[in-house]
Amino acid sequence: MPERAAPPVSAGGLLQLVRRGTATTRRDLIRVTGLARSTVTQRVDALLAARLLTESAGEAEGRGRPPGTLAFDEGHGHVLVAGLHRDRAELVAIDLGARELARRTLDMAIGEGPEPVLAAVEAELTALRAGLGGTTVALGVGVPGPVDVAVGRAMQPPVMPGWHDYPVRDRLAARFRVPVFVENDANLMALGEQRVTWPDAPALVLVTVGAGIGAGIVVDGTLYRGVDGGAGDIGHIRMYGHEERCACGAVGCLAAVASGDALVRRLAALGKDVAQVADVRRLVQQGDADAVAAVRKAGQLAGEVLTTVVSVLNPEILVVAGDMAHTNEHFVTGLRELIYQRSLPRATRNLRVVTTRLGDAASVLGMRELVLDEVYAPAAVDALLAAR
Repeated sequence: MPERAAPPVSAGGLLQLVRRGTATTRRDLIRVTGLARSTVTQRVDALLAARLLTESAGEAEGRGRPPGTLAFDEGHGHVLVAGLHRDRAELVAIDLGARELARRTLDMAIGEGPEPVLAAVEAELTALRAGLGGTTVALGVGVPGPVDVAVGRAMQPPVMPGWHDYPVRDRLAARFRVPVFVENDANLMALGEQRVTWPDAPALVLVTVGAGIGAGIVVDGTLYRGVDGGAGDIGHIRMYGHEERCACGAVGCLAAVASGDALVRRLAALGKDVAQVADVRRLVQQGDADAVAAVRKAGQLAGEVLTTVVSVLNPEILVVAGDMAHTNEHFVTGLRELIYQRSLPRATRNLRVVTTRLGDAASVLGMRELVLDEVYAPAAVDALLAAR
């Protein structure tokens, strides 16, 4: 059977080549795509007029003149990001290069339900946007629970009472009149770490251990969410031999025995002065023997689950994030012990277990990557240009 000809590269496709660094001049675009000079010129000029590209001085196709450099215009708009946590909402505005423009924090428990939480978030984001000016390209919302991204709703989230199937995306889209993306927070962190820190890793798993436990999976640069957003929900895998009650209502979940909340309960029962996960970190950093032992044991329990994850996915990078990433390596040491003890050598031969390099910024950077992938996909860009 004869090979099919490659489809012609549209203006949106040219923008993608520039964004990814595959081509950075008009001459590069001609060489990479095989398009005629006149076609590339027409499409690049349209992208420049729409402020999707910038071009440095020097691009004149005259003989002997150096070509100018094309770049994605990161300043033509901004993204609003709302990170919803158990006890607060972090609201950030960033430009398309991920430079922070404004930030606000709401001390508000997610357990209060979607109506009061989103009403407060809407009010703060409206005020924040008013102070920015310019174009809001998209709004991204990160939540600590499984999300069906096709409809933009959290689905049966254990730590978000009242949020199941609530139309988060539709409500915010109606208010702000921009594309809205709702995503699991661990997925966002995983995407941020992979794109920014480990761009060459073909498979990366990020496990975040704070008040709860979750994981995000990136394969070939793309989030793996499962059939309906449930991939990576390792915090609710049953640990046999444990009967601790979990927030989801089951007993013996990994989150019930190895999360920050579980460590707070365990150390408080020993008479330690702990009320929140930050106190566990403080005790470990002070060298408290009971806290160190408890954190290391929690790492081993997490390692039991991640041994299976490593064997199934065979990742190159396993990133540990959240509060337990900052416990003087004690949690990570316990986790490594179990993974390397219980896994076949082939599964861990090329595995690197590391702590997050981006910290709290990972989720915001992940949302930026998600927005760029969706809003500036070739078909979306072509539709935008056609509408102009």
